Amino acid sequence: MHDIPACPVCGMENTYPDHDQFICPDCAHEWPQVAVLADDADTVVRDVNGNVLQAGDSVVVIKDLKVKGSSIPLKQGTVIRNIRLVDGDAEHIEGSSDKIKGLVLKVCFLKKA
Repeated sequence: MHDIPACPVCGMENTYPDHDQFICPDCAHEWPQVAVLADDADTVVRDVNGNVLQAGDSVVVIKDLKVKGSSIPLKQGTVIRNIRLVDGDAEHIEGSSDKIKGLVLKVCFLKKA
């Protein structure tokens, strides 16, 4: 049996499958189920809308985020260009904004630009 993912919006793990979608009872977010890959070595990184992200893509932050180690918040609408994928981790990407360098961001707060 495969693991049911946490909600990409609120991060809660109370999600459940319903036909061809996952549903979060905490925030009522619904998103399509992604086919389970037979080979776990090839992790697919997807944004909050389910779009596949690849190294070199640009993404947009969908909500204001506090950045650890910095007094500057990452504002909604900030573009992160030329992202790098983290090996074996489908939930995080690396990138830099104009003001903050060396960011590691969760993909549940990003959408493809």
